[in-house]
Formats: sequence, structure tokens, C-alpha cells
Amino acid sequence: MSREFVLDCAQMTDRDTAHEYIAHELEFPDYYGKNLDALFDCLTQMDECSILFTNLDALEMLGDYSGAMLAVFEEAEAINDDLCLIYSEVDDGS
Repeated sequence: MSREFVLDCAQMTDRDTAHEYIAHELEFPDYYGKNLDALFDCLTQMDECSILFTNLDALEMLGDYSGAMLAVFEEAEAINDDLCLIYSEVDDGS
């Protein structure tokens, strides 16, 4: 059975907070190193799941780090056939 996770990018206000949030939401082990290398390692070891990103524009708060972080997710998805990334914007009604 495939698991579904949701990452609200508005919760990722800085690097440390982003890694804490990701680790919590994706149920990473306590030894997660809270850096991009550790993120890649954990993502490539995940069992069948999908990760839905919401409020993607909010990642602008992370500056250049947001692009590097998203690249890690995409590289992991390319390697891990059990990982599926989905990007969605929340409609604010305007």
C-alpha cells in the first residue's frame, strides 16, 4: 500500500525549520542529519509513497537553498522508483 505525505512549503521558513518539518512529516529516523545529503539518503530509501508539495511559492523564503533542496527531491525520485513527487498550488480564491 502506498503512503501519501503532504509537505506545506509555507512551514519551511528557514533551513533548520525546513529540515525539522520534513523529518517530522516524512517520519525520518531520529538520526536524520538535517542536511541535503541526509535528505537524499532518506528519500532514496523510502518505500512506496507519494509526496505532495503545497504552497510551493513559499519556498522563496529559503532563497537559493530552495532550488538545491528541490533538486535533491527530484534526484531521489529519479533513483527511487517507489517515490513520486507531486506539486500543487493552493488556490486562494483570487
